[in-house]
Order: sequence, then structure tokens, then C-alpha cells
Amino acid sequence: MTDPDLPYQPQKGPDDMNTVLRFHHSWFYVAIGVTGLVGLWGLVLAAMKREPGQVFVWARGAAITVMLIQVGSGVYLYANDVQPGNAFHIFYGVVIAVTLTLAYVYRAAMARRPALTYGVLLFFVMGLGLRAWANVA
Repeated sequence: MTDPDLPYQPQKGPDDMNTVLRFHHSWFYVAIGVTGLVGLWGLVLAAMKREPGQVFVWARGAAITVMLIQVGSGVYLYANDVQPGNAFHIFYGVVIAVTLTLAYVYRAAMARRPALTYGVLLFFVMGLGLRAWANVA
């Protein structure tokens, strides 16, 4: 079965891989949208010199989780010999994972100016996600 709206075509094989492949394609929009909105929120808070509240803390956690789900589904696909994109697509997924890992390592330093640092981080991750999407086979 082919779907002309998708930038890839489902692979021959188990239906669960096609389900994960479709999820990976669809979840991209959620991951980019959430990281972009929360990143913008952080930058606006930083520009207004306002401290982020608890809602922002929850939102940034949700944005990071959403992007990690996207990367995790890509890793699952790759581990099962399904590649939704070319080598650069995989590269950008790895860079997202490394970036979020480094953000976790440096979270104490980022806590000094959380709105600015997490706003920039999430915008950067959104850009990496867009670059990964641009390299779909």
C-alpha cells in the first residue's frame, strides 16, 4: 500500500514496523510544534526579564519528552532495519539526543537563566528536527 502524501513509502515487513514508521512521521509535527512553542515562550520570558513559573518547567519537560519519543521511535526503527531517512536524517537524530544529554548534564548551569537557556535549547532542537525532516528519503 502506498500513500502519496508521505515522503517515504511503508516498508515490506511486519505491520508493527509500518505503524511505528507512520507514528515517526506523524509525531514529527507534534515534536516540532511543541519544542518551537515552548522555546518561543522561554525567549519571550527572557526578553521580558520575567522568571518562568512552574508551568514553564512542566512545559519544557513535556517538550523534551516529546522530542525524546520522536528520537526513540527513530532508534527503534533503525534497530529493526527500517530507515525513514538518509544518513543525515539519522545524524540529526543523534545530534538531538546528544544535545538533550548535554542539557541534562549542564542543567545546574542552565538553572541560572532558565527561560533564556531552555528557550534557546528548544529552538535549537526544533531546528535540528527540521533539518532531520529535510533529509527524509
